[in-house]
Amino acid sequence: MGDAPAGHAFAVEHAEVRDRVRIGYVRAGAGGYPLLLLHGWPETKRIWWRNIAPLAEAGFDVIAPDLRGFGDSGLAPDGFYDLAAHARDMHALLNDVLGHDRCAAAGGDLGGGVVQDLGLRFQGFVERQVLFNCVLPLLGAQYEAAGIASEPTRETRMAADYFVRQGREADELAAELASAQQRRRYVGEFYGHRFWASPGGFSRDEVAFMTEPFADAERLRAGWGNYESALGTREMSEAPRFFEVSDVPTVALYGPDDHVIWRQFPQMCEVAFRELIGPFVVPGAGHFLQWERADLLNRTIDYFLRDLR
Repeated sequence: MGDAPAGHAFAVEHAEVRDRVRIGYVRAGAGGYPLLLLHGWPETKRIWWRNIAPLAEAGFDVIAPDLRGFGDSGLAPDGFYDLAAHARDMHALLNDVLGHDRCAAAGGDLGGGVVQDLGLRFQGFVERQVLFNCVLPLLGAQYEAAGIASEPTRETRMAADYFVRQGREADELAAELASAQQRRRYVGEFYGHRFWASPGGFSRDEVAFMTEPFADAERLRAGWGNYESALGTREMSEAPRFFEVSDVPTVALYGPDDHVIWRQFPQMCEVAFRELIGPFVVPGAGHFLQWERADLLNRTIDYFLRDLR
């Protein structure tokens, strides 16, 4: 797996995209085939630190941004943090700012949802996608017709208490996390005892590295905006493209040590994506597969996209 690069290993660039949203991003391998890497929650672009350089060396123009409200990106002037808002930001960054009319994309958690919306919203823009341990389209009747349970397991319900609080009690939760230390400790729990990650997947120093951007109270609060949108306590910018099957060619991976993503994730992927390779179960990985099994993911992306380069 190898050590992660130092925190300052990559220069951070900034661009203003639509509606005056300031996006911070890392770019490596300019001139290669464009590859968008999207983080989820509780992550920033730092979760891709083990992937950026190897994928750039493989011939990709790697773009790893912070979504609006996260890390080095600005807060949303319009107050929207939903899937459609994130997807439109990413299209504006790659297309309007960087000049790419097509790309491949990879993501987990919220980032995987944004990748899916991006591919459906801008037809032909995402040529291929690599997804892991992420939210999937709401296709209840189709899942049930395929014999897939429509309810999360008891284990998943127990692990999802954070979702309810961040989506319905965000202000109260923010008030409880009154100091930078408390905010970082809260986020750090998701890399440790909450069993999202594979056991031992993150050292103490690595947890500190991942949680540092969440010391900022406004950004921690903004990061919960998508949960509020999903639960109806925050207005959406527009409806997400999250109620349909995708035709974008997809590789799906699943880290089984994750206790928050539905156990039915692999089976659900077989319904949600018409052109699917996998899903493949990846031992030794949980929610943060791009960090926990970085070499494996890097090789997967390289092989899946090799002809595009």
